[in-house]
Amino acid sequence: EVQLVESGGGLVQAGGSLRLSCVASGFSFDDYAIGWFHQAPGKEREGVSCISIRDGKSYYADSVKGRFTISSDNAKNTVYLLMNTLKPEDTAVYSCNAARLGGGPYWGQGTQVTVSS
Repeated sequence: EVQLVESGGGLVQAGGSLRLSCVASGFSFDDYAIGWFHQAPGKEREGVSCISIRDGKSYYADSVKGRFTISSDNAKNTVYLLMNTLKPEDTAVYSCNAARLGGGPYWGQGTQVTVSS
């Protein structure tokens, strides 16, 4: 059974930090790209960051460049999103996604991040 389980969300003041985790199981982790998306109330889901597990290449949305860092621990089938200098506009449900050519996409259930001003 494919599973993506996010954790690490919560309530934080503006300027603070959170680290989200996405633990994957049920598929060949190394063959996938894992991405983080967020969706704020009343808005469309947007891509935040993603990483290619095999070669470690990463991508960031302009809105988070320099503040967020994505990384993976392949031994633990886990992808992290370290979020620094959080802003109220970062408030959203954050979900992880796994995809590759011919496989997925798979989604986790999401974790709420709330940044107070």
